[in-house]
Amino acid sequence: MAVRLELHVAGRIEDYALIGDMQTAALVCRDGTVDWLCLPRFDSHAIFAGLLGTEEHGFWRLGPAHAADAEPPTAARRTYRGDSLILESEWDTSRGTVRVTDFMPPRDGAPQLIRIVEGVSGRVPMRSALRMRFSYGRVVPWVHKHEGRTVAVAGPDSVWFDTDCETYGKALTTYSDFTVAPGDRIAFTISWEPSHKQPPPLPEPEQSLEATEDFWREWVEHCTYHGPYREAVIRSLITLKALTYAPTGGIVAAPTTSLPEDIGGVRNWDYRYTWLRDAAITLSSLLRTGYREEARAWREWLLRAVAGDPENLQIMYGIAGERELGEAELDWLPGYENSGPVRVGNGAAHQLQLDVYGEVTEALHLAHMTGLSRNDYASLLQLKLIRYLEQHWDEPDEGIWEVRGPRRHFVHSKVMAWVAVDRTIKLIESGDADGPLEKWRELRDDIHRDVCEKGYDKERNTFTQSYGSKELDASLLLIPQMGFLPPDDKRVIGTIEAIQRELSTSDGFILRYPTTSGDENVDGLPGDEGAFLACSFWMADDLAMIGRVDEARKLFEKLLSLRNDLGLLAEEWDPRLKRQVGNFPQAFSHVPLIDTALRLTASGAYGG
Repeated sequence: MAVRLELHVAGRIEDYALIGDMQTAALVCRDGTVDWLCLPRFDSHAIFAGLLGTEEHGFWRLGPAHAADAEPPTAARRTYRGDSLILESEWDTSRGTVRVTDFMPPRDGAPQLIRIVEGVSGRVPMRSALRMRFSYGRVVPWVHKHEGRTVAVAGPDSVWFDTDCETYGKALTTYSDFTVAPGDRIAFTISWEPSHKQPPPLPEPEQSLEATEDFWREWVEHCTYHGPYREAVIRSLITLKALTYAPTGGIVAAPTTSLPEDIGGVRNWDYRYTWLRDAAITLSSLLRTGYREEARAWREWLLRAVAGDPENLQIMYGIAGERELGEAELDWLPGYENSGPVRVGNGAAHQLQLDVYGEVTEALHLAHMTGLSRNDYASLLQLKLIRYLEQHWDEPDEGIWEVRGPRRHFVHSKVMAWVAVDRTIKLIESGDADGPLEKWRELRDDIHRDVCEKGYDKERNTFTQSYGSKELDASLLLIPQMGFLPPDDKRVIGTIEAIQRELSTSDGFILRYPTTSGDENVDGLPGDEGAFLACSFWMADDLAMIGRVDEARKLFEKLLSLRNDLGLLAEEWDPRLKRQVGNFPQAFSHVPLIDTALRLTASGAYGG
């Protein structure tokens, strides 16, 4: 039997830090292990897929040396350097203290992951263990020396490893063993390049570190929010910026795939794509905090992705606007904590989700209202989307949660169809577009009337998940936020209170919907899920809107306490296991954090 030279088990989801260069991202565990990295893009194959498997599927550990049969020690402290995406981790050992700085410089050329080891005190033995496995851990590359540099090649990909330390190979892993004393700084870099091209330039770690710090400092300076929750808002904004694919303006929902919503279950999805909904709400948060350039880039991405075919609008696209996102299962990966299957691609891409028209139109409307320069084709696209909705708003769909069960007349979808028509009417009324104003005012009234008659349960004084159903849905919390009904409407207050009663966990957080109704799985999937964090932020928003501001603030600050030590949130919170679950970090969690902070600040509902 082969001797295992490295022992490493993927950490809890909240044990990870995010670093990235706005084209891809890596996750770094507390023990100094990079367990996830796709190169050269967010949606490329992973070269480190240990997060979804074992150490055999690729990782890069850099930290204090330890016994081969022992788990590596975790850092005593870690933080981001100021308002940046530069991670600093420190270990206190019996020999002294050492710091590792991890970052990915924003790039025009080859993607790089740079790790700088710095001695703080004493003399600390260190080890770098680099095990590259291409194609999500399936392919062992050919690793060899080329002009003094180490390069791993497989098919179209090559990854170059540069360091001044001596390296050696053992058990298909590249090692470096060294000792650092105070003042020592030793850098390690991996760079990706297509295998048929010339080698990437030699890295310049110290200059890249300075440039990366300058980039983030200058970017954060544009933030217009200076309220009491600034630390949380800034960290969330940096995270959203990190999820933006700089070359196109597309925004991924998360940098990971198949981190489970239900540990050990099958609710595992690939989020490395641009959902129109997620991108639109991300755009809204960026606009409200001073970031117009990201809004302009996303609008250009949208126009390219939709092109001249708005009737076939997809709910999601690739980060460059790709339409085909076929779903497949990677059966050689056991999944995070044996949560299989591991999926790449996303079969929901061609679902009908009518709410998307509302989110896109709302984002375009907000861009227009905040002074983004006019784009005639954006206005034309908005008009075309409404002409499509005229014919289809009254059809059943899969809804905001992408159920894989039968289509329904989801109330939230109808509300967002109303939003799309309402915002387009406002565009025409402003004089920036032409359209059949009276006809669309009638359409707006028809949709409103339909929702209030068919989606409202008079006996319980609450809107319901879909027409004729008894189930609730947390997306109903958006009714007052979208202006469909005023916050003081008794139907709105009744809905908020019903959701608090029926969809609240023991911790006071909010579930998306009941996953089962009797013996039936509402969403067509087995298993359960945690509290969806966005929904809990929506509840805090609604509570503030109906005047229960102290309750709103307490819920918001309780949600802030769920962030990991670096301020990051996954998609959901498991109230049983008391841990984060789902893809990480999740745009759909950080966006409402920002929005709720802005609302509470405006209302004065904060402590201190």
